[in-house]
Parts: sequence; C-alpha cells; structure tokens
Amino acid sequence: MLFDNYKNLAIILLFVLVCILSITEMIYSYAKGKNLYDKKDTFMNIYLMGAAFLVNIASQGSSFFVLEFFYHLRFFEIKDIYIYYFVLFLAQDFLYWLLHAVGHYSRLFWAMHVTHHSSEKFNITTGFRSTVFEPLYRMFFYIPLPLMGFQVVDVLFMYLVTQIYGNIIHTQAINKMYAWFEYIFVTPSHHRVHHASNILYLDKNMGMVLIIWDRMFGTFQQELPEEKVVFGITEELGNLNFKDTIFHEFKNIRHDISLSPVFNDKLKYIFYPPGWSHDGRTQTAKVLQAQLKKK
Repeated sequence: MLFDNYKNLAIILLFVLVCILSITEMIYSYAKGKNLYDKKDTFMNIYLMGAAFLVNIASQGSSFFVLEFFYHLRFFEIKDIYIYYFVLFLAQDFLYWLLHAVGHYSRLFWAMHVTHHSSEKFNITTGFRSTVFEPLYRMFFYIPLPLMGFQVVDVLFMYLVTQIYGNIIHTQAINKMYAWFEYIFVTPSHHRVHHASNILYLDKNMGMVLIIWDRMFGTFQQELPEEKVVFGITEELGNLNFKDTIFHEFKNIRHDISLSPVFNDKLKYIFYPPGWSHDGRTQTAKVLQAQLKKK
C-alpha cells in the first residue's frame, strides 16, 4: 500500500516536471530567438494528444481485460520487488522498441504512427503529438508482460513512467550528454535523429528509454554535425487540418492500392514498409540508405 502511494506521488511529480520543462523550453526559445515553437503546430500537438487520450479512455477497459486475462496464464512470478521492477522496466522498454519498430516498418502501422512525425518543429510538446490509434493495438505487444507475472497495474504504471521520459527528450535545448549516458540511454540528440526526414536518419533510434536495443538490432544512428537534422517526414504535407493530419497516409495507401492490378501487391502496400512500390517509383528507407552509401 505504501509503495502504491509512492507510485501515485511519482506520477503527479512527473507530470509537474513535464509542465515545468515545457514552459522553461518555451521561455528559452523566445529569449534566444530559436523559433522552436509555432502556435498552430503546438495547438495541433494538443489536439492530437486529446484525441489519443479519448481513444485511450475508450479502449482502456478492453486493454486491461486482455492483459488481465493473460496474467492468469502467467508462467512465473518474481518475488523480489527490486528485481521485479527492474525486469519489468527492461521488458517493457524492449517491447516498446518492438512496437515502435513495427510502426516504422509496416505501412499500415506507419499510417497510424506518422502523425507523431508529421510536425516540422521539435520541442517537448511534440512528444504529446500522439499516435492517436495506438491504444487500440498497443496491448497486444505487451501480452508477454502479464505472462511473465507482472500485474497489469504495474505494467500500466511503468508504461506511463517511460512515456514521460520519452516526452521530455523531445527538445533542442540540450545538445549532447555524457558519453556513458549517450551509450545506454535515449537522449535528445538520439531522438532528434529519429524525428528527422534526412535519408541517413530514417527509421533510426526507436528506443523509448534505452538506446541499447537500437545498438543491438542495427537501428542506431548518431547525430552527425555534418548532417543537420531536418524535422518532419519525407512527404510534403503543407498545412493539413486536424482530420487530414490523422488520416492522410490512409488515403495515400488507398491511392497506391488502386495503382496495382495484382492482389498480392495490393496487400504489400498495406503491410510492407513505407516507400515500397510495385513499379519502383518510390523506395523504402533501407533502399534509399543503401543508395546513399554507394555515392
């Protein structure tokens, strides 16, 4: 019970911290003339966060039910509370990396995730530019956690803590951190790479808290001084309204499906990586990066 009270206090303090950091970054941007914020873009971030919150609330019951069902099928339990939370943190962070990677390597999931990348600004409020429909499928990636004996409320708590960390690294106010920290943890520098539209930086640095998963699975990319980050996505969006910001990639998929007469290719437009095309008119990030290396 005492530990539960500490968890509630931690959640409150973390939210307060995010608010303070956001305001501080805004003041820094204004004082230094950095132009890190744009009123319309910030409001879009808030709108998308609100939409994701509503979807999350609507799906919370089913998410809890699914995870609770698998908790009753758990394979084992960890009795030591410190080991319990340490393993939960590692497992949850890895499964988020997997969820995030799928969001970049399967176009259907990219169509939902792209809203988070569609801003050409990069600040703490960009962290709240949510993948609106992610709550509808996120639970399925976290099923291994209750099977490992982690209680659902603890899974949700750890997810919230790591998400808050993931939000505050959306900043340009910090350049590089200590080398040991940069090697283990996701930093603002790493995440700026992740939000870049530069070919070299596409689909890199998927981690939420730990960068070690990207180092292990070949998706790590250092921010390079000679390759200045250009934020946003490779597609020129212009000034989209709220609805089109969420659904524009679904429209693109429908258009691409109509171009191919072959059923298998139609399926590939849905499940293959973004950029794949049956006639080669567009290329995936991996192909573009391979071409870049040859130059």
